[in-house]
Amino acid sequence: MIKEFREFITGGNVIEFAVAVIMAGAIGGVVKGFVSNIVMPVVGYFTGGQDFSEKKIILTEAVVDATGKVTTPENAIMWGSWVNTIVNLLIVGLVMFIIVKAYNKTKKKEEPAPEAPKGPSQEELLAEIRDLLKK
Repeated sequence: MIKEFREFITGGNVIEFAVAVIMAGAIGGVVKGFVSNIVMPVVGYFTGGQDFSEKKIILTEAVVDATGKVTTPENAIMWGSWVNTIVNLLIVGLVMFIIVKAYNKTKKKEEPAPEAPKGPSQEELLAEIRDLLKK
């Protein structure tokens, strides 16, 4: 069983999958940084210089006691953060599309297999068998 597991874990597909997961995490970090530090400030510029990720609809205000301690946290719909996530998704999708498209261009194009020579039809074979059985 250990030998089978070793063969499985060192197989090409598992290693390729592990590399893909690690690369996806790295690309995700890069995209998140790109969206947070480059794209969203541009969006914020066009929305009046506000931090877009802080946009929200407050459902209930936070309750603070006399000592300044928050007794009940704010309950809000963080729609600006959600928009950031959607932008992240679109950029990751675009990056993955570009990567797959570039990969597909590097793959060797398979030549179509030559057609098999035409043989006798099923009816001709059956007729030949019938004639052989008659003899």
